[in-house]
Amino acid sequence: MAKFNSLQPSPRFDRAALEHVLTSSEASQGWTIEASEELYRIHSWGDPYFSINADGHLTVSPKGDRGGSLDLLELVEAIKQRNLNLPLLIRFSDILEDRIERINACFAKAIARYKYHGVYRGVFPVKCNQQRQLLEDVVRFGKPYQFGLEAGSKPELLIALATLDTPGALLICNGYKDKDYIETAMLGQRLGQQPIVVIEQMNEVDIAIEASQRLGIRPVLGVRAKLSTKGSGRWGVSAGDRAKFGLAVPEILAVVERLRQVDMLDCLQLLHFHIGSQISAISVVKEALREASRIYVELVGLGANMQYLDVGGGLAVDYDGSQTSFYASKNYSTQNYANDVVAEVQEACRMKGVTVPTLVSESGRAVVSHQSVLVFDVLGSSDAPSQDDIAIPEAGDHVILRELYDIYQNLNASTVQELYNDAIQFKEEAISLFNFGYLSLAERAQAERLFWACCRKALSVVSDADYVPEDIEDLNQAMASIYYINLSVFQSMPDAWAIDQLFPILPIHRLNENPSCRGTLADLTCDSDGKLTKFIDLRDVKHVLELHPLQPGQPYYLGMFLGGAYQEIMGNLHNLFGDTNAVHIHMTPKGYQVEHVVKGDTMTEVLGYVQYDAEDMVENIRRRSERALHDNQITLEESQLLIKHYEHSLSQYTYLI
Repeated sequence: MAKFNSLQPSPRFDRAALEHVLTSSEASQGWTIEASEELYRIHSWGDPYFSINADGHLTVSPKGDRGGSLDLLELVEAIKQRNLNLPLLIRFSDILEDRIERINACFAKAIARYKYHGVYRGVFPVKCNQQRQLLEDVVRFGKPYQFGLEAGSKPELLIALATLDTPGALLICNGYKDKDYIETAMLGQRLGQQPIVVIEQMNEVDIAIEASQRLGIRPVLGVRAKLSTKGSGRWGVSAGDRAKFGLAVPEILAVVERLRQVDMLDCLQLLHFHIGSQISAISVVKEALREASRIYVELVGLGANMQYLDVGGGLAVDYDGSQTSFYASKNYSTQNYANDVVAEVQEACRMKGVTVPTLVSESGRAVVSHQSVLVFDVLGSSDAPSQDDIAIPEAGDHVILRELYDIYQNLNASTVQELYNDAIQFKEEAISLFNFGYLSLAERAQAERLFWACCRKALSVVSDADYVPEDIEDLNQAMASIYYINLSVFQSMPDAWAIDQLFPILPIHRLNENPSCRGTLADLTCDSDGKLTKFIDLRDVKHVLELHPLQPGQPYYLGMFLGGAYQEIMGNLHNLFGDTNAVHIHMTPKGYQVEHVVKGDTMTEVLGYVQYDAEDMVENIRRRSERALHDNQITLEESQLLIKHYEHSLSQYTYLI
């Protein structure tokens, strides 16, 4: 899915993507940190929080452009000295504070610009990241702005009621609701909360009416409209006639009449809509706002006591920094978004002579994505055979070997497509001959080495070409190294696996060196899907990541960025890899301090999730050891060493140390 209009000229074949076929001396010259910034698009997606220092280390500026930065490599090494191993999730609470301040500042600026006679009251959707320390920070940093919370389930409602203590902040109650949910929300009024129960299904109306009459509480109610406007990107089906949540216009009218019948129409005060997460195109936002604003003013005309318009979530994050309507990007700024929300609502109210509402948004992704960085180490790599492995065939060697070597010798820019296809054919013939016993294992190995040499040469001769055949361009991925990472994709970045979500991934050090290798990433799980083969790029999506050669005895650290939304809570226990270690970092005048440490799961804990008892397991091993001792299958020293290792492992981190 290209990010640019098809009328634009196709870019030249990316020479940088082929540097792994060049000589090491050529590939190591002239590299700068500016080249790394451009290659990994750091300023595009990371501004104002991430950059590179003179040592080639990634730096984090948690307070944005207000000053103060940390060397991420030095921070990781300092945390490791606290006996916290990788993979490591680092949350920067100052970034969270800055994000909340920025979105409120954008709405304040828009309200002033358009002379809007209302206010903005943001809420954070708990579903985006339910971690206790993070939510407590959201509430704490949001107090100056009366920033509230949004709950989408009963457990989230319980969290919100216990956590939100900001006078005047809203508690938006979304999701499917039963009697207990609605009564609990209403009773929150007695605690000084401002819960708004949003009606999303017709049966919830009567439940709310009965709860109100039984408890003697006049609730604040809202309705969620099922707009005809379709969203964009992966979550476009969140809106439209067949959307999962919300009421169609005839149903909204039925709610109005039902509330009127029981003299509760004054309780209806909020209109809510949601057209999907990560809305990449501002035109979709504007169209939805226009439709929702019209519904709002019509509800006022029907006699509802309307006070709030909740524009839902969808404020996108520019994961790839392309500033386009591509699904992993957005073609607008937060200020553009706030301006359009204010302007569209004001215009609809002006036309009907209606008092403007309090504006509410549920921006979760835009608030918390930037605040966390996942750092993990590379355990090793698997590389395609090098040209140094070639042995020149002799006259008596098999004809397949001689043919492949002739292709290698004669391959050039004018013959590349024909000879590359010939090489594929000869490789397939070599495998067939081996399977029927006409080629030895050593001869097959030599044929494969010659084939990969042809592939490398094919890539090198087209590096400056204006046009490259698609089958040869695909060699970039086929020739890429595999870097094995100390991580579970399923646990720590499930959206990358499930929906091909793109996240910025790059080394956090050695960024003053040329990343002369091209690789894909494979995780620790025993699953062929446990890999990362799609990475951010300006043009589209690239299938290899620029990496540095591994140095023996030296760690190589990578970071995944913008993953603070949804990834932590949606991760699963594939192969029983559990939660990673996490730390909360706060800037101080003297540097930083570690505010919270959240230890990752031990093996005992993840085994408990699937109903295993660690003590029972140890006892089973002890009994088996005793039987093996009795049968002279193991020595006493060996049995004690086994039990020691077994017990020690149960208390350890689920990842490699």
